[in-house]
This record gives sequence, structure tokens and C-alpha cells, in this order.
Amino acid sequence: MSVRLLTSVAALALSAGTAMADYSLTILHTNDFHARFEPISKYDSGCSAEDNDAGECFGGSARLVTAVEEARARAENSILVDGGDQFQGTLFYTYYKGKLAAEMMNKMGYDAMTVGNHEFDDGPEVLRGFMDAVEFPVLMSNADVSAEPLLADTLLKSTTIEVGGETIGLIGLTPEDTDELASPGDNITFTDPSEAVQGEVDKLTAEGVNKIIVLSHSGYGVDQTVAANTTGVDVIVGGHSNTYLANDDEDAEGPYPTMVGETAIVSAYAYGKFLGELNVTFDDEGTVISAEGAPLIMDAAVTEDDATVARIAEAAEPLDEIRNTVVAEASEEIIGARDVCRAMECSMGNLIADAMLDRVADQGIEIAIENSGGIRASIDAGEVTMGEVLTVLPFQNTLSTFQVTGATFVEALENGASQMEEGAGRFPQVAGVTFTVDPAAEPGSRISEVMVGGEPIDPEKVYGVVSNNYVRNGGDGYAMFKDAMNAYDFGPDLADVTAEYLAENGPYKPYTDGRITVK
Repeated sequence: MSVRLLTSVAALALSAGTAMADYSLTILHTNDFHARFEPISKYDSGCSAEDNDAGECFGGSARLVTAVEEARARAENSILVDGGDQFQGTLFYTYYKGKLAAEMMNKMGYDAMTVGNHEFDDGPEVLRGFMDAVEFPVLMSNADVSAEPLLADTLLKSTTIEVGGETIGLIGLTPEDTDELASPGDNITFTDPSEAVQGEVDKLTAEGVNKIIVLSHSGYGVDQTVAANTTGVDVIVGGHSNTYLANDDEDAEGPYPTMVGETAIVSAYAYGKFLGELNVTFDDEGTVISAEGAPLIMDAAVTEDDATVARIAEAAEPLDEIRNTVVAEASEEIIGARDVCRAMECSMGNLIADAMLDRVADQGIEIAIENSGGIRASIDAGEVTMGEVLTVLPFQNTLSTFQVTGATFVEALENGASQMEEGAGRFPQVAGVTFTVDPAAEPGSRISEVMVGGEPIDPEKVYGVVSNNYVRNGGDGYAMFKDAMNAYDFGPDLADVTAEYLAENGPYKPYTDGRITVK
């Protein structure tokens, strides 16, 4: 056999061997952490040191540090990514803004995250400060930030990272209605998610990248739509809808991963209660051969990292006096669970709406309306601390009073019910008014039987309304309130109002009374 022939045979063997060389990647992921640096209870609220020692708590940065380290150790190649909404949710964010989140994410060695809507709660300034502090890229593809000087040259649509000799493409995605959900300012324009993702996929593919992951803070439904409407996306790491996916739990909203065509979708609930672990194998052309894994629960079986426990305790010291103050007592659990309050009347919604209306009833206000997206946790029975109230109502919203016609208020209720199937935060909790909602009807025609003071609402009459300043200024789609009459947005903090109402009516007995009827 000639030397040339031998060389050709060796080259063929080498290329065949290369073609058969599959590539495995473990994608570790979190989403919707919402400043839960300390362990949480089963109600997603604060958990006492005693309960934590008794093994009854979940999550916390110290458990995540351990879990990430252990997961990396068993993986051939791995990345750690986040699906957005690190910001907002506890006094830690109120006090430190994005600084503590940046510190903890750097400590864990995140490789990338997408922008969640809550990353805009304090405008582009705080987001930019966070981006300057982190040691990884922050991404958002479906927005034009060129007119926002704080972000124009900093916030990328997509990027690539090298892992184990392979190039991974990463694309960020945020809610298209972020301008309604947060405070991004007037210089940012949000765009269609599927079109934005496909544009970045095409760009990365042209650069020779054949393994592409979307970090999507857009919700489980939108993730499935994006997967169906695009080509070239291998994995979508979700967020925003706090979706729990699993294969062996009847409470899960879908399988882990959820496959749409050839795209694997994963999500790990919220608040650091789980660390998602998806093991993906690609062939040499970048096609996903297998994708399997599970959300790993961060319970007492996961040892807390001592150094992180100490650092979080140090960070908590300035907050303790406020949050440990006992303000009231609850005779039983006050339910503020997301899946309840965004779909029907809930006892936490009644408490907050009642408290709002009670505070301003002597001002001629007849109706209270609170967006369920502003309700972030339940409160268990027993002593209620200010820290628990602030976990339920972390946004520092103030009471707003204003006047609108009955027709405008019905329009507001229609907006509140317009995205029930998506579990949207605009669903209204109310006081002083009753109504019926039909989720099966078309959006815009779901509300009926609206009664105020025992009488049918009068479309022409002007009613006094109390809400929070976020809703009054058009948040969660309540644009019909922007031009309300006699608006005053500078009332007391909603958390303070609720705490004082609890104290005045203690021990508080939570209740529902049929003010919202769901057909």
C-alpha cells in the first residue's frame, strides 16, 4: 500500500472518529430568584433560623453555592445561567438594590443571564450598575436600547462562550410588555420575541455556531410559541411565569424538559427553591441527541455553605430591626399564592384591598383595586412580622386615589381578566365592588354583573378609587387610569397600610366572601 493511500485511510478514519464525537453539556439554571438570599418557607416567604435548623426550609444562596459546586463536579462540561428577575422581592433588594445579587452570582460563577422585567423596576440606572458589577454577560434580544445611553453600548442581544472546546451561543429574551410591567423609561422599545430570537439565531449560525440556548424571561407559554416559530434553537431556559416542570410530580405544569419540535424547554419554579439540571448531548453537527434532567430541590439535604451563610447574615444585619418587628397575628394562613391570586379571589387580595379602602374611605373612595402581580407571598398562621408583610408587598408602592367613570372601571376589570390563561399579574383583587368573570370568553368581554354598594355599576357615574401608584400610572396594562381625575399618587406605603390594618384587626382571620365569581 502506498504512503499516499495509507495517509488517505488514516484521514478517513480520523474524520469518521471526529464525526462520532458527541458533546455533552450540563445546563444548570435558576430563574425568578427575587432576592431570596436567605432560606424560604414552604410559603416562599421568610423562614426562621429555628425552622431552618429543623430542616423545614428551602433554598437560600448558601444551599445554591453547594448544589452548583456538586453539580459541576459530576458534569463533563457545564454552564450556569439565569432566566431573569434576580431583582425585587425582599428587604435585601430594597436596601442593596442589585449589589448583593451581583456579589452572589459572581461567587457562584454564572456564565450569563437574561434581563427580567423586574431588572427595570428602578430604571436603567440600577440595571446598568448591576451589569457593571457582574462578571458575565447580561442579554436581551427583543428590544432596541440604542436610544438609552446607559445601555446602548453595554446590553447585548446575544453572545458566545467557549465550553470544553465548543462554542455555545446564548440569546436573551424579556417580556414584550416590559414597558407595562416595570420602569424601563421611554428610550427602550420592546419587540416580538420570536422575530428577535430568529434574528440572533441566524446571526450566530452564520458565524458557525451550532449549539444555541435562549435565556427567556417571557413565560412558559411564550417559550413554547418561540420554540414553534423559530428554527435553530436547541434549549430555552425559562422564567417569568415561575413554572415548575418535572417528570415525577403531579403538581408540575409540564415535563422536564418540555419538547416543542427539537427544542427543549426548562424552568425551575422560582425563589431558589430548585436548581435546574439539564444534561444535553449534541452530535457533531449540533443536533440534540438527548436532553434529560430534573429540577433539584434545595431542601435540608443540601448542606449550606458556611462562608455564604456568614456573608448573608452580615448583609442582613441592617435589615433585622425592621423585619423582625412583630406587627400583628394571623389566626390561620393568609393565602397569597401566585396560582390562586392570579386566577380568583384570594384571602391575601381581600386583606390588601380591604386595608387600602379602609385607609381612604373617609375621602369618598368607594372601590379598591390591587393587581395580583403585586402580591408576592403568603403569610402563615401566628405572629406576623414586618419582614413577612414586606415579602408580600416588596415594591414600595404608595396608595393612589383617583376618580374614573363606571365605564372606565369596567374597562380596567376587563384588562385585569384579559390574560388569565397566562397567569398574568394584572388579575384584579378588589374591595367595595363585586363582579363575575368568565375566563372562557374573549378578552374584553369577560366581565359581567359588576356591583358597587349593592347596586349595578353606573357607566356614567364618577367613582372614587384607590389602588397603588404602579397601577394608577398604567402598570400591568391599566393605561385607562393614566388620565384619571383628581389623581394623587403619594399616599402611604402599601406595606405599612396593610401592616397597620392587620394590627387593628388582630388576630386577623383571613377570608373570602364571593366578591369575585369565576364562571
